[in-house]
Amino acid sequence: MTGQLRYDLVGQGGDRTVVLLHSLAMDGTIWRDFAPLLGPGVTVLAPDLPGHGPAPYGDPSSVESMADGVAELLRTLGMRDVTLIGMSLGGSVAQALTIRHGDLVGRLGLVDTTAWYGEDAPAAWAARAGQARERGLSSLAGFQLERWFTDGFRGSHGELCERLLEIFRRNDLDNYVASCTALGAMDLRERLERIAVPTAVVVGELDQATPPPHAQALAKAISGADLTVIPGCKHLSCLERPDEVVAALRPILD
Repeated sequence: MTGQLRYDLVGQGGDRTVVLLHSLAMDGTIWRDFAPLLGPGVTVLAPDLPGHGPAPYGDPSSVESMADGVAELLRTLGMRDVTLIGMSLGGSVAQALTIRHGDLVGRLGLVDTTAWYGEDAPAAWAARAGQARERGLSSLAGFQLERWFTDGFRGSHGELCERLLEIFRRNDLDNYVASCTALGAMDLRERLERIAVPTAVVVGELDQATPPPHAQALAKAISGADLTVIPGCKHLSCLERPDEVVAALRPILD
């Protein structure tokens, strides 16, 4: 869509609205199998984050600018008091959106994500962006798959893995680099106390990208947040163990 973020809309007309924000270098289409699990009577909005998707739009230069882009879409569509669920980058954007545009968010789900990647983050994310520049996004395919899913899941879900890699390879290189730089610079820790909505935090036990201590820090900093660790699961737990993630999110979905 010219002039706004592209999005998928499922179950339009439901009495509750759930907004799903995807991980780095993915797009809103990754939620098509997950969205129906959220139950009847739910409108599900799955936008492409700024700088992502087949027709990238918006500013991916910071987590805050991505949050502002999603907030603009919600206001355009007349959506308020939404249940906002983000995975990985999407979870970081969801934190920033709730902090900056709290009037739009009624409940919050943070899956396999963090408020801060640590002191080495700028260098680590710069190295990943540099590899993409020098050797192309395809050079990161093996690294991504190994972090996304366990060996067993990759072995039994080859078609899904290849579909995700196709999305990954199609990314605009400049936008991918900008998004990596944004994650390296991100530090939302001091603002988490502003989040005052019911919050569920979920993480895969084997997540290497945002390990359980990151989720524990989020749950500790956000008043009243619940924490669930999915056993034997890696980074994209919404795709690897969707039923268990939905069960963990049920308090905010109901």
